[in-house]
Amino acid sequence: MDGNLSRETVRPFTNPRKSLRGLDTDLTALIITAAVDIAVVVDSTGTVCDVASSNELRHLDAADRWIGLPLTACVAPDSVTKINALFADGQRQTLSGWRQVNHSLPGMIDVPVLYACAALGNEGQVIFLGRDLRPMASLQQHLLQAQQNMDRQYAKLRQSETRYRLLFQLCNEAVLICEAASQKIVEVNPAAAELIGPGQRRLVGRTFPDGLQDASVAAIDSLLATVRAAGRADPVDAWLSNGNRVTVHASLFRQEHAAHLLVRIIPREASPSHQEADQDRALSLMQQLPDGFVVTNAQGEVRSANLAFLDLAEVASEEQVRGEELGRWLGHPGVDFPLLLNNLREHGTVRLFASSIRGEYGSTTEVEISATSTPDHDKVWMGFSIRPVQARLRARDGRNPELPRSLEQLTDLIGRVPLKDLVRETTDVIERMCIESALTVTGDNRASAAELLGLSRQSLYVKLHRYGLGDLPGSANDDSVPAE
Repeated sequence: MDGNLSRETVRPFTNPRKSLRGLDTDLTALIITAAVDIAVVVDSTGTVCDVASSNELRHLDAADRWIGLPLTACVAPDSVTKINALFADGQRQTLSGWRQVNHSLPGMIDVPVLYACAALGNEGQVIFLGRDLRPMASLQQHLLQAQQNMDRQYAKLRQSETRYRLLFQLCNEAVLICEAASQKIVEVNPAAAELIGPGQRRLVGRTFPDGLQDASVAAIDSLLATVRAAGRADPVDAWLSNGNRVTVHASLFRQEHAAHLLVRIIPREASPSHQEADQDRALSLMQQLPDGFVVTNAQGEVRSANLAFLDLAEVASEEQVRGEELGRWLGHPGVDFPLLLNNLREHGTVRLFASSIRGEYGSTTEVEISATSTPDHDKVWMGFSIRPVQARLRARDGRNPELPRSLEQLTDLIGRVPLKDLVRETTDVIERMCIESALTVTGDNRASAAELLGLSRQSLYVKLHRYGLGDLPGSANDDSVPAE
């Protein structure tokens, strides 16, 4: 900021003697005060005659102390030479160049002011016009700090990128980074290039799963589609073009407002062991079971389900049930599943637990559930075998499958049927049992049975028809048919 600044930064008046004619001293003082931050008038000897300052420099408004002192006594020692040079220029010129001068105040840092001066009349007086440089200095300081912060952050990013590149290149695990939408490979580490071939540079720009057998492409595409939709998916097995068996993992991340896929390829034995083959066959058979089979974690969240359960729950794919609580489809909400979990945690196994499965579209299927739990390291897994029994219940009661046949069946409905419906069902069961007993005692003589039950014959016929216990009036066993 130090040094002479051009006086041509502002174009002067063309004819100030004419345009500013009649300007009095009070108005001139007001204009000067409004135009600059501080104005100091000195006489021909450099002694301060008067001072005016803005609110921002009110602590420099030292008229009581500056007036009568040489202006050189009011500035820092390193600015005395500049003040003398400005004073000399101001006595010779209409307006001198601009120079930075520092004022020293007790207990405060130096205040930088940019001064220019001009002569006043012919008596040797000079006016110093000053602009406060602290706002500009503060702005420069903030700019410098912001630049330093950016440099530090950039250095950290460069260090992080260097570490990432080093780990990416030295990692023994094959890793690919692909664009989520197009599955175009954008980065490949040496391990992936060696595993897949045909070289690291030639893989970049190709579409994954390029380099795998055609039979594995559909499975990989399904894996990546699931990751794009849900953010996660179980790994899948695949075969490379060279015949090697691998397991492919994928995860989704965002970078620079774009989605990318991080694909890890882990080699496996080309030919699975007998134990692995047996496990694969067991899992395949489990998927084809006619009874539903579900595997959950200790909290009852579904981790795997076979096709039979998906049919019962009326969902299209396993991804729709994975991560959901089994109780969402099981029995009465908040009743059956907590009871089943408590029994399973207490006893380790549960057999023939009566409940129902509620489908997504409103269907209800009566089921029996057998379950067991097994620890796996520090985790607990639970398996549920879900067998539909609705057809068996209907076969046991061919006359009216919707009506319970015994109190045991009514007990099974507790928790799945509202109490008022349960009471009504109980009343119907007792009434039907009494009518059956009366017909047995009277040898199926309805007139005698009605008398024994304290009913009119017409009321008995209505109830017989309701429960499906016999023909309408007029059958061979009826000894007295009421007139209709």
